[in-house]
Amino acid sequence: MVNTRNALSGFIVFFILLIAAKQVIGQEVETGVSKKLAIHRKATISDIHYALEFDIPAKKAEKIAAIEVLSFNLTENKQILQLDFKEDPEKLKKLVVNEKVVPIQHNKEHLLIVAKYLKKGVNQVKIEFQAGESALNRNGDYLYTLFVPDRARTVFPCFDQPDLKATYNLTLKVPVSWKAMANAPLKDSTLLNGRKTYRFVTSDILSTYLFSFVAGKFELQKGSVGQMNTDFLYRETDTAKIRYSMHELFKIHTDALKYFEDWTGIAYPFQKFGFAAIPDFQFGGMEHVGAVQYKASTLFLDGTATKDQLNSRSNLIAHETAHMWFGDLVTMNWFTDVWMKEVFANFMADKSAEGTVGKDVFDLKFLVDHFPAAYGVDRTTGSNPIRQELDNLKDAGTLYGNIIYHKAPIMMQQLERLMGKDKFKQGVREYLKKFANSNASWPDLITILDKYADADLQAWNKVWVNEPGRPVLEYTIEKKGDKINKFVIKQVAEYGRERIWPQFFELTLYYPDHTKEVTVNLNAPQVELKEVEGMDLPLFVLFNSSGQGYGLWPVDRAMFPQLYTIDKPLNRAAAYISLYENMLNSRSVKPAELLTLFLDGLSKEKEELNLKLMTNYIGTIYWEFMTPQERISLGELLEKRIWSALLMQLAPNSKKLLFKAYQDVFLSQDASNKLYDIWKTKKAPEGLKLSEDDYTGLAFSLALRAGNDSNILKDQLLRITDADRKIRFEFIMPALSSNQAERDQFFKSLEQKVNRQKESNVGAALYYLHHPLRQSTSVKYLQKSLELLEEIQTTGDIFFPQSWLQATFGYYQSAEAATIVTDFLKNHSDYNPKLKAKILQSADNLFRAQKLLQ
Repeated sequence: MVNTRNALSGFIVFFILLIAAKQVIGQEVETGVSKKLAIHRKATISDIHYALEFDIPAKKAEKIAAIEVLSFNLTENKQILQLDFKEDPEKLKKLVVNEKVVPIQHNKEHLLIVAKYLKKGVNQVKIEFQAGESALNRNGDYLYTLFVPDRARTVFPCFDQPDLKATYNLTLKVPVSWKAMANAPLKDSTLLNGRKTYRFVTSDILSTYLFSFVAGKFELQKGSVGQMNTDFLYRETDTAKIRYSMHELFKIHTDALKYFEDWTGIAYPFQKFGFAAIPDFQFGGMEHVGAVQYKASTLFLDGTATKDQLNSRSNLIAHETAHMWFGDLVTMNWFTDVWMKEVFANFMADKSAEGTVGKDVFDLKFLVDHFPAAYGVDRTTGSNPIRQELDNLKDAGTLYGNIIYHKAPIMMQQLERLMGKDKFKQGVREYLKKFANSNASWPDLITILDKYADADLQAWNKVWVNEPGRPVLEYTIEKKGDKINKFVIKQVAEYGRERIWPQFFELTLYYPDHTKEVTVNLNAPQVELKEVEGMDLPLFVLFNSSGQGYGLWPVDRAMFPQLYTIDKPLNRAAAYISLYENMLNSRSVKPAELLTLFLDGLSKEKEELNLKLMTNYIGTIYWEFMTPQERISLGELLEKRIWSALLMQLAPNSKKLLFKAYQDVFLSQDASNKLYDIWKTKKAPEGLKLSEDDYTGLAFSLALRAGNDSNILKDQLLRITDADRKIRFEFIMPALSSNQAERDQFFKSLEQKVNRQKESNVGAALYYLHHPLRQSTSVKYLQKSLELLEEIQTTGDIFFPQSWLQATFGYYQSAEAATIVTDFLKNHSDYNPKLKAKILQSADNLFRAQKLLQ
C-alpha cells in the first residue's frame, strides 16, 4: 500500500528541486566539489566569515546540536548558491537567508539556496543543524576535527574549497571537565549547569581544511614557542615519557620556528601557536593554524628512543611548523597542487636540520628518509606524477602518497642545486610575499623561480613534476692498458616514453689508497666523462655516492667484497639502496646473495641510520623474496648471525635495531624461548633498553608464533596502564588470535565503517592478520579487501586506502595472491584509475616475487 500523503510531499520536493535546477545557468549540481563549481564560486564569492557553535554532549552516542551564521559577499546573483554538506539532509533543521526563513533544499551533498533569496553584496545565512560526525573523530571522552582535504563539509555546511579562505568565530559547549583548543586564542569561558562554554576570538584567514578544534579530557602544559605563550594538550600518562619529552617538544618547535622566520624573511604569520598530542592519530601530524595535531606516540619518547625515532620527531615538528608558511599562509588554489605544501614542508624541514647536524649527516638523513620511499612507488607500474590532475575534490585523498612526500623533496633538492641556494631562496621569498594570505599554483611559483634561474625550468619541470618514473642508468668503461680510455653513462626511462631526467649526481672511483669523486651533469641520454679519461682503472666504481641523484643506478660487482671498507656512511647507504633496487629489478645481485651480503655487515656497520636501512632490507628479502622452504633452511643461521651482531654492537640503539630484526624473523624454538624469557622477566640483554611499547611489540611477535595455550596477550594487557594504549591493544588482539574463527570474525567486522574509525589501529591489526605465517588462512580475505577499497576511499582519511592496501598485500608472495589482484583489475576495467594505481603500487613486490622466486 502507498502512503499518498508521503508520495505527494515527495513530488512537491522533486518539483521544487526541478525548478531550482533550471535556475542554474551552465552549472550542474553534482556530487562532491567539482572544479567547475569551485571556479564559479571563486569568481563570485568573497569576504567569507563563519560563526559556528557546537554543543557537544559528554556521551558519544548523543547528537551534537549546532548553529552556523555564514556571511559573504556576492558579485552576481544569477544562480543557485551551493553550500557543501555531505550529510543526511534530515540533519538540517532550519534555514534563514537574509533574515527570511526559506525551504531547505538538499541535493547531491549540497544545501541549495535559490537566487531569489540572495542579493548582490553582503548576504547572511543562518543554519540550525545537527553536526555531521564523519570528521569529528569522537571518542569516549575526547574528539578532534580533521578536515583535510574536503571533510569540513561532512560536519557543517560550507564552501569547502581551498581558495575560498574565511575567518571563523567558534563557540564550544562541552562538559565541565573538558579542555578545548582551536585555531584562535581563547576569548573567554563560562560555567553553567555543569557545562563549560569556550568562546574563541576571530581566527586568522583560513581554508576550510585548516579550520580545527580539539576538546576533551586532556592535560594542559603551558610553555612558550619563540616569543609566544603556547598551550599543549595531551593524554599521555607515562611519567618517564612526559619527563623525557616535554622540554624537548617546546624547544624543537622554537628552533624550527626561528629557522623558518629567518629563511623566509617573514615573521610567524598568525596570532597563536598551540599543539595537541592525539592518541592513535591518523597521520603523523596536521598543520592546523594555532592548533597543530600530532600522533602522540611520535611526540612522547623515553630514554630508549633510537636515533631514527628522535629524527622522526624532529622532522615531524619541523614539517608541521614549515606548513605555517608553506600551505597555511600561502595555500594551493586547488588540490592538484597539494604536493606543493607537502614538498616545501618536507624539504624545508630537512633544511632546518642541516645547520645543526652538518652536511654529511644531513645528506645521509635526507637519502635514507626519502629515496627508498620514493623508489617504492616510482619503480611500480602504478606510479604517478608529482603533480596530478583533479576534477573533483571528492577524489583529492587519492593524490596523497610517497611521491609527493618523498620524490618531491628530491626534485626540490635538484631544483635548488640547479638554481643555486641563494637564487632559490630569493624566488621562494618573492612567492611567499606575493601570495601571503591567499592562494597560488605551481605554475605561479615556477614562473617566479624561472626569473632567477639560468636553466630552462619549464622543460625541466615537465619530466620531473608532470610525469612519473625514474631513469635506469648503465655505463661502459673502455680500457687502454691499466687506464680509463672512455667512460660513458646512458639513461633510459624505466617505463613509458623515452626522456631524460636532467640532474647532477656524484660517482666515486675507489683505489687502494684513495678515492676520486666526480660530479656528473646528466643532461643528455648519453654523457662522456672526459675528466676521468687517462686515470688509472679503479678497484670499483660507486654511482650516486653523494646520494643526491635519482634513478636505478648500476652497481659494480667488484664492490661486493670491499663494501664495508667504504669509509663514509653516506657512500655506504647509497650502495645499500642501489643494491636493493637492482635486486628487485633482477640486475647484478639475487635475493639470497644480497641477504648474505647484508648479514655480513651487521656487526661492522656502526651508523645507526644505515643499520636500520639494512635490517629493514633483510626483513623484506627474508619474508617476501625467499620461499617458505628457504626460510626454514636459512632461519637458524639468520637468527644466529643477527644475535651475534647484537652482542658485538656497542651502541644501545644499534642493539635495539638488531633486537627488532631478530624479533621480526625468528622461527626456531630456541629463539622463541629466549624472547619469551626476556618478555616474561622484563630483563633485556646487557646494554639493551626496552620500553613498554617494545614489550608490547614483543608480545605480539610471540603470540603470532604461539600455540592455542598462549596467554601472552592477556598477560601483556594487564601490564599496560595507559587507557588509550589499552584500547589499541584490545583492538589488535583478535587479529593475532590462534583461533581461525576469531580472526575471520575480526576481518568481517572491518566491513563496517564504525569498526575502521581508528585507522592506525586497523593498519597494525592487518599487518598481523596477513603476516606470512598466517597467509595460508588469510589469503581468502584478499578479494573482499579489494572490494572494500572504494568505500574506504570514500569514508576514510587520506592515507587510509594506501595503508589498508599496504598492510594487506605488503608481505604476500604467492601466485594465488597475485592472481587475485590481476583478476580483480581485469574484471574491473573501469575502476577508479587512482585507486588502481595504489593497488599496483602495493602489489608491486608481490608481482616481482613471481619472477624472483622462480
